[in-house]
Amino acid sequence: MGAASGSAPCRGAGVRSSTVLAPPLIRGGSTLAGDDVTDILETATDDIREEARSSGRRSWWQRLRGDRTGMIGLVLVVLVVLAAVFAPLIAPYDPNRQFANGLSQFGMPRPPDASYLLGTDLLGRDLLSRILFGARVSLIIGLVANGVAVAIGAVVGVVAGYFRGWLGTVLMRFTDVMTAFPALVLAIALAAILRPSLWIVALVIAMVNWVYVARAIYAQVLAIRERQYIEATTALGIPTFGVLVRHILPQLTMSLLVFATLGISTSVLLEASLSYLGVGVQPPTPSWGGIINASQSYLTTAPWLVLFPGLAIILTSVGFNLFGEALRDALDVGGRR
Repeated sequence: MGAASGSAPCRGAGVRSSTVLAPPLIRGGSTLAGDDVTDILETATDDIREEARSSGRRSWWQRLRGDRTGMIGLVLVVLVVLAAVFAPLIAPYDPNRQFANGLSQFGMPRPPDASYLLGTDLLGRDLLSRILFGARVSLIIGLVANGVAVAIGAVVGVVAGYFRGWLGTVLMRFTDVMTAFPALVLAIALAAILRPSLWIVALVIAMVNWVYVARAIYAQVLAIRERQYIEATTALGIPTFGVLVRHILPQLTMSLLVFATLGISTSVLLEASLSYLGVGVQPPTPSWGGIINASQSYLTTAPWLVLFPGLAIILTSVGFNLFGEALRDALDVGGRR
């Protein structure tokens, strides 16, 4: 009995100690009300979020700067962009001007010398000037074609992944049909049907490349749609457009940025292939693939006509590929970190 009676006060004390309230928050000698505490917590949360965002920006930029191959790619991209933008200032001559001394006495293209740093082509035009202006053509087509492809792919992927059902099935089955055709064969067919020009070639390339973006975005939206906060916003009655714009598209920004970078390389290669086959940008507009097409019969006697535009294509493609891969790793798009 003594033991039992002695243990009761202990249990009572334990109950009383567990119900003791925490002391009120005090600032400057005055007690803070519940609303004040809420304001303080919300302000602190906002500060923490902003600091996290700033830290994230610093971390991905530091990872990008630490990637040597990515920095090499960035340098190559910058050089190509500068050459394209300032081509009228850098090019020594008009790219379409035929010089009287541009051919040898036997009618052959002149090799590189002091007057023509990269030699001349079959018509006595300065090859360096044509390559610089060809960079403008390749970059314009790459940016426009890839921008349109990313936009179409994003719309198709988001709509199919969010709404699903019969609409998503139809869109993705159409995407599968487009994917079944080889990209180059489909591009040649479209370019042959349409009248080849700078903008038509860009549109053709966009019509070929959007399918890869659509499939990747579709898979991401399917995963995002199942998250609890997306279901909560739908249950609260937020309009579908608001959910897509405010909660889904921001999470796709990094992936779309990577696609926009890597896709330029594919667009440049496809444009060069179409021009080489004669269904791309038409003469006299300078195009790297067109220059190689016109000069292929002189490969053994005037190899610089094929070598220099070929190097321009390779360096541009490698630059965008290296930079795009480094950007993808820095942004951790695939969730590998």
